[in-house]
Amino acid sequence: MFNIILLGITSLLTDISSEMVYPILPVFLVTTLGASPAILGLIEGIAESLASLLKVFSGYWSDKIEKRKPFAIFGYTGSTLGRFLLFMAASWPVVLLARVVDRFGKGVRTAPRDALIAESAKDGRRGAAFGLHRAMDTLGAVIGVAAAYFLVTRHNGNLRNIFLFSLVPAVLGVLILFFVRERPRAPQQLKKEKLQFKWYSLDKRLKLFLIFTFIFTLGNSSNQFLLLRANGLGGSVAQVILFYLAYNVVYCLAAYPAAWLSDKIGRKKLLVAGYFFYGVVYLGFALNHSLQNLWVLFGMYGLYIGFTEGVEKALVVDIAPVKLRATAIGLHATLVGIGLLPASILAGLLWKFLGPQAAFYFGAIMGLLASVGFWFILKDL
Repeated sequence: MFNIILLGITSLLTDISSEMVYPILPVFLVTTLGASPAILGLIEGIAESLASLLKVFSGYWSDKIEKRKPFAIFGYTGSTLGRFLLFMAASWPVVLLARVVDRFGKGVRTAPRDALIAESAKDGRRGAAFGLHRAMDTLGAVIGVAAAYFLVTRHNGNLRNIFLFSLVPAVLGVLILFFVRERPRAPQQLKKEKLQFKWYSLDKRLKLFLIFTFIFTLGNSSNQFLLLRANGLGGSVAQVILFYLAYNVVYCLAAYPAAWLSDKIGRKKLLVAGYFFYGVVYLGFALNHSLQNLWVLFGMYGLYIGFTEGVEKALVVDIAPVKLRATAIGLHATLVGIGLLPASILAGLLWKFLGPQAAFYFGAIMGLLASVGFWFILKDL
């Protein structure tokens, strides 16, 4: 539990930093740097996909050398550097570089950190452990978004100052990691065996889950498009930040109860419900033309994330071979990240040539199909 709390505090501080920046980034790109929605999609797609390729490799090497902590420290440090590059950005290519560096850091740290959480949790409590971590992470997001709102409204909308202030919690988060203790390996685990990852040897349910998750991700464009839509419906920068705050509050409140409940009733029901909420939210964004309705839509989007993110990680750990836990977690994250490149580019093109409704209709269809698909492939879970 000690490690889980410390990792949760690190994620809380890092998310304060991240979410001070995230909700204002699309407005900064479009209004300050003159980028188009298609450029936004390109930046988010490239950043998420290229960095996500690292997740399976960092997970594999973490399993191979039986170390988690060094990867986590290096990864969180990289994300801190990304914030500094955003502060220096004077054109969208520099923003692209900043996002790639930021996501590079996340790609390195995610799988080893999640494996460390799984190994620090008691048997039968993995869902609760991941849920607690996600709840603390999202509490940081709530604080970060609230801080962004305060800075935007009190400092005449100077967005670069927010990028600079976001460095403080990011640095503190890295320092906390040095107090994390890796659990010693059991004697039988210390025997050196050649570690091999073979797709065909994975549990059939895990393979189907990974494949179907990748297919769904093709319709799961960056959250930046939700924020851009809110801005397009007449929302000011401050209002867009508040919508994003509502999403994070709901996410924070749902993450731990949902993951805890998955330990009791199985992962399947929570995942099916989560992806159903995703489809409904995107359908709502396609049909909606009222700024006020966005409070409900962003809240429901928080339920989607809360019902799926921690539960998915617990599911992967449940089914994956013990010696390949970090590798499997990384593979899942990599497939999701790879899918974000075509998903975000496609959403940007649909937005540009057919209007924002087309991008959200496509996402709604993919979300509802995912909900039905997971009901059938996740048997006995």
